[in-house]
Amino acid sequence: MLYHNNDPTSGKGNSPCFLTLSAVLTVLSKKNADADITHRTHNFDETNTTTTRLKELIQKLSLTTRIVVVCANPATVREIMLAADDLNMVSSGEYVFFNIELFSNLASASSKEPWKVEGDTDERNERARRAYSAVLTVTSPAPEKKEYLEFSDQVKDLAATKYNYTFGKGEVVSTFVAAFYDAVLLYALALNDTLREAEYAGGPLDGAAVIRKMWNRTFQGITGEVIIDSNGDRVASYSLLDMNPVTSKFEVVATYVPANSSLQFIEDRPIHWAGGRTSPPPDTPECGFDGSLCPDNSLPVYAILSIILSSVVVVLAILSVFIYRHYKLEAEIAMMTWRVSWSDVLQPGARLRGSVHSLARRYSTGTTFSDEATSLAGDRQVYTPCGFYKGCRVAIKKVDKQRIDLTRPLLLELKKMKDLEHDHLARFFGACVDPPHCCILTEYCPKGSLQDILENESIKLDWMFKVSLMHDIVKGMHYLHSSDIRSHGALKSSNCVVDSRFVLKISDFGLHALRTAEKDSRAHSYWTRLLWTSPELLRTSEPPLEGTQKGDVYSFGIVMHEIVNRQGAFWLGPGIDMPPKEIIETVIASGLRPNTSHHRSCEVDEATELMRRCWAEDPAERPDFAHLKGAIRRLNKTQESSNILDNLLSRMEQYANNLETLVSERTQDYLEEKKKCEELLYQLLPKSVASQLIHGQSVVAETFEQVTIYFSDIVGFTALSASSTPMQVVDLLNDLYTCFDSIVENYDVYKVETIGDAYMVVSGLPERNGTRHACEVARMALALRDAVSRFRIRHRPQDQLKLRIGLHSGPCVAGVVGLKMPRYCLFGDTVNTASRMESNGEALKIHVSPDTKALLDLFGTFHLECRGEVAMKGKGILVTYWLLGEKVDPNAPKEKPSLVKTQTQSTESGSLSHLTPFRQRLDQGSRSSSRRGSGVFQQRTDVTKLERDAQPLLQNLSIQRQSSDPTEPVTNGVTDNAEDVDKQSVSNSISLNVNSLNHNTMNCSQPRVKLKDCQNSIGNHKTNKIGNNNWISKLPTASSFDNGTKKGSERLKDYSSVPLLAKADKPNDSIV
Repeated sequence: MLYHNNDPTSGKGNSPCFLTLSAVLTVLSKKNADADITHRTHNFDETNTTTTRLKELIQKLSLTTRIVVVCANPATVREIMLAADDLNMVSSGEYVFFNIELFSNLASASSKEPWKVEGDTDERNERARRAYSAVLTVTSPAPEKKEYLEFSDQVKDLAATKYNYTFGKGEVVSTFVAAFYDAVLLYALALNDTLREAEYAGGPLDGAAVIRKMWNRTFQGITGEVIIDSNGDRVASYSLLDMNPVTSKFEVVATYVPANSSLQFIEDRPIHWAGGRTSPPPDTPECGFDGSLCPDNSLPVYAILSIILSSVVVVLAILSVFIYRHYKLEAEIAMMTWRVSWSDVLQPGARLRGSVHSLARRYSTGTTFSDEATSLAGDRQVYTPCGFYKGCRVAIKKVDKQRIDLTRPLLLELKKMKDLEHDHLARFFGACVDPPHCCILTEYCPKGSLQDILENESIKLDWMFKVSLMHDIVKGMHYLHSSDIRSHGALKSSNCVVDSRFVLKISDFGLHALRTAEKDSRAHSYWTRLLWTSPELLRTSEPPLEGTQKGDVYSFGIVMHEIVNRQGAFWLGPGIDMPPKEIIETVIASGLRPNTSHHRSCEVDEATELMRRCWAEDPAERPDFAHLKGAIRRLNKTQESSNILDNLLSRMEQYANNLETLVSERTQDYLEEKKKCEELLYQLLPKSVASQLIHGQSVVAETFEQVTIYFSDIVGFTALSASSTPMQVVDLLNDLYTCFDSIVENYDVYKVETIGDAYMVVSGLPERNGTRHACEVARMALALRDAVSRFRIRHRPQDQLKLRIGLHSGPCVAGVVGLKMPRYCLFGDTVNTASRMESNGEALKIHVSPDTKALLDLFGTFHLECRGEVAMKGKGILVTYWLLGEKVDPNAPKEKPSLVKTQTQSTESGSLSHLTPFRQRLDQGSRSSSRRGSGVFQQRTDVTKLERDAQPLLQNLSIQRQSSDPTEPVTNGVTDNAEDVDKQSVSNSISLNVNSLNHNTMNCSQPRVKLKDCQNSIGNHKTNKIGNNNWISKLPTASSFDNGTKKGSERLKDYSSVPLLAKADKPNDSIV
């Protein structure tokens, strides 16, 4: 039994379902002694029970029971049945569900679809309907006598007038309302009898006397005859309802008669058992509840062996067929005459004339080029990628496929294409199927396509010339239709090409499996390509790639209209500019056709009539090309007296005169495309670097004295990725980095790269910005941290992304790495240290190094908190800081003027008076081991002595006076030592940054170390045996290892730190 009961802590008491089923449970307990009946009870509070909990209860019951008695709210019963359907308890037909309906009216005519819920999906309603096929409902019968119906009307009127409740259409009054009415009537009768007996017979007058008058009583109530037995229980009748699978409504199939305690079934209304059964399921499943009773239906050994042997024979036969077909295909491929090796295709260089003649000279002894190939004018226009194959100029059409499967149909079609020979078909030379040079080689026609000629207003075409062009198309298409190719499928003016002798030839036919077309319906070219397609093919969801012959006739009618009017494809008339998409939709819907009434003449009228026949709506009414050959010939009435050669020569002369204009137009197109390429390159590389690449200059790695690098990653990203699908991870990173990019573009920073969840940004390169790089990166980091706190993951909105950020400032080297896919990369210990700052940080915090902290203090607006000493791999112990925020003061200067002024003056005099602002921090005794080597400074209160001792160091390092601009850095930075020596780069000169010197001064902790040793800590690692600064002058300059003539890979190789430093030292010295 599965029923709803209120939570004992709710104070609501036991539910009606508990009171009802407790009596049933009592009866079952008494029956256990006489029959083998096992029962289980499970209750739940439907107010806080989930679907998962219900499914667990149902699954537990399915292991030990066959009959499930359910009592709950109708909505909860529906969810229970859906859960049972998910567990295959309905379709198996092994289980029966009894629903105890206390308050609903399934027996009425209006509420016989409890499985249907308005607002739910059709799929769930259908599942619920199927699940209710296993439900038998027990409920009280609804009286049908006149008194009860009048009583129901009165209840509805009272509910509307007094309680403002309106019953729905077909909704009936619950039988429990009438039962309440009968209960009050019973109490009134018993009370009257008690009062009467007390008045005349002196009987007792109390509650017990009233209750005794209720027992063993029968009276006529509103629901019919009411019988109360000696226990005070009403002897009531009940109805058993079953769902009709045809009407999907519940119908009464049996009635319990209390007079004789019998169940009377209604004739012609059998119970419909779930799973297609015709009888109730057995008490115990055929295989038992745990499957241990299933009979052994395994096949005998000989049957299994027979099946295995048969399978082996079939597999061997199949393999034999495949092997035979494979070798046969290999043999055919070995004899293919159409196959072209890419090495046999010679492609001209950038200057066509020079390349052609050089090729002619190169192969003059073994290959004879045609006159056309060796006498090309230098300014001839090339309409398509072309090359030379076996001495002939060919058009190269690339196949947009990574790999071509040489199937038998494709091989047969290639053979047919190779065998085609006609004056008005572009010759098929062959195809190259060797990746990545998959292409089709056809005859090259230097005059371009028919569309180019028609759009060129400088080429004057008289009627004889137009008819000649149409006649050439008809002759070519007639031959194509009579060949094995059968149809073209893409006939249009751009696929009709003209050779040097003004002979029109048809191209781009056949091999549709290798040809690609625009498939994006949002593209303009997609709809433009369909202007020549016949309506019946447009209305087909998947038209054949090869098209149809009648469709080719329609396409010829459109091309014919282009030739006659020279107004473009599907011209609708003057002043009518309809986009191609709208034209196609109108052609499909209402049969739109091009305008034929604008240009009127005798010849044009005859051609117009022929056009209309070609583009007739009914394909059967369109003529074939055999008929069109004679019709087109009749259009040229002056052909016998006209000299077509003179006409051709005249038109060719006009065409040559227009070449200068064509060159100018093509040059402008080239410049526009070049601009687009440059804009794309600027998105991939810094503008300054991209400009060098565009101008063919060598991109030399450049040392930046001081930059600030930002690293961040997502804490727990690995676990998040493991619990998400790949597409969800991609969507997460795309949303996150889109948010980041929109923030980064507001600051003077450069986004270097993203790898997985790692995000790297730098400021101070490729354009130097003084000391503002630390401020820009800090503000950007604060903005990103705030954005992450508001960022929500689409598929896990309850989770919060935890961004870990690290910042560090220092020198680095930047340059372009790679030739195929060049990348702008950063090198130096600053990159490693910034990465260490990020990896040693904490979630939703900004970890700042001492160098960055010193730069941020110059601005005076950032709020930082000392984290303390942190052990970092390869760096030792560092005192780091948390960046908490920034105090926004619009009136405050971005940098402290007094401090900048002090720095400038100190640089002039060569003293260290600029360290004065940091004396307070020096006195506080902040100590950390130097990251540079064993040489360290001791903190001193005598700053004057420190300045005096530092004078030789400043002179040796040649600190130059900087610009008077207070926003620029005072000196160049010192190249930091990197943990990974392969990433270290060295600049052509090393200068001392006063901020770096100040940082080293703060971090020195060992007492009484000479300044000379401190100097070694700045320049060298502790393993460096050089004790002075003479090695600095030995470092090669940029010009000494890159004269601009080396290749990119060699230049980048020169920047490797170990070889350069080896040149600077003696053979036995070592520098890391």
